[in-house]
Amino acid sequence: MLAYHIRQSFKPGEITPELANKLGYELAMRFTHGRHAFIVATHIDRRHVHNHVVFNSTTLDCTRKFDDPKRSAMIIRRISDQICIENGLSVIENPKPSRGHYGKWLGNGKPPSHRELLKQAIDAALAQKPAGFDEFLKLLQSAGYEVKRRCSRHSFRGAGKGFICLRSLKGDYTEDAIREIISGKREAPPPRKTVAPQQARKVNLLIDIQNSIKAQNSPGYAQWSKVFNLKTAASTLIFLQENGLDDMEKLGEKAQQAKDAFNAINTRIQEIGARQGDISALQKQIGIYGKTREVYAAYRKAGYSKKYLAEHEDDITAHKAAKKYFDGLGLEKLPAMGALKTEYAALAAEKKKLYAEYHPARKHMQDVLAARQNAMQLLNYRDTAKDKEAERV
Repeated sequence: MLAYHIRQSFKPGEITPELANKLGYELAMRFTHGRHAFIVATHIDRRHVHNHVVFNSTTLDCTRKFDDPKRSAMIIRRISDQICIENGLSVIENPKPSRGHYGKWLGNGKPPSHRELLKQAIDAALAQKPAGFDEFLKLLQSAGYEVKRRCSRHSFRGAGKGFICLRSLKGDYTEDAIREIISGKREAPPPRKTVAPQQARKVNLLIDIQNSIKAQNSPGYAQWSKVFNLKTAASTLIFLQENGLDDMEKLGEKAQQAKDAFNAINTRIQEIGARQGDISALQKQIGIYGKTREVYAAYRKAGYSKKYLAEHEDDITAHKAAKKYFDGLGLEKLPAMGALKTEYAALAAEKKKLYAEYHPARKHMQDVLAARQNAMQLLNYRDTAKDKEAERV
């Protein structure tokens, strides 16, 4: 591999070629850390301005080759999104991998084409059984289409679209075919599947944050920018995007789940530590009790002699303290030292496993809580739950 190629595209009409080139340079610098030679070519031959970034596979000092990570595409996208957000540009909310054209990339989510919409309008008009072609034309006009007749052929144009000639639709949608359907000489085609009007979706947190960053003169942004900067805003938005947190309620639930998960791990670690302390103390007292048992037995046999007590006071005092410790625990029979060692080892293994989960859980909790706090401040959002709690107080 001699070189690697990155393509970076921008939303039509949102960026100048000069800024696009600058952002392409910044993308290459951040991704290669300035260790590889590269070129940035900005193309304006399409409706969308886009960059082609090509960088050398060998480092500038010729000592190493580029180590292509497994998720390099994800890393590049994250860097590019962050750069775009920092500069108030749009990013794709839910990118889907595809090698096809843009329409294929959109999949089932792509909007119907102007031709498809015209065919649906024709189906609807024919379903009303027009008496003649002129009445058919009136039905299409009432549906919002402009009609133009040229050289004995009819064309139609929807709002904000270009004219489409019936002849170009082919099949059951040519002018001759439509006239035959109206006269009864031809059977009407089965109705085409119409695209249901989109339901009003709830406010998207990601879009709100992008718009606030773009506005940069909103009260929320003005207040938020006193403490944070665009890099923080971009990092917050990308975190929310990658974790599918597109509304404040979902973000609040995620924050609570993260706190609960971390607190459960932390609480269990503390419980294990406390139990290990108890076991260590119990082992120590059992050891003392065993070492001083014969001395105390001799003390009792001597009728609790003051002289014997003076000679063995330390051992006798330690033995009594151990016995008092056992009584405080309500132990009628002392546990075996082997069983205590086994329990301690099992707790140590569980604690080691929990510590492996502790730091990732804490980091995740901190990230979610920080993202929620940033989003709330950026959007000037009030925590109604806290407000209600304050009112009760």
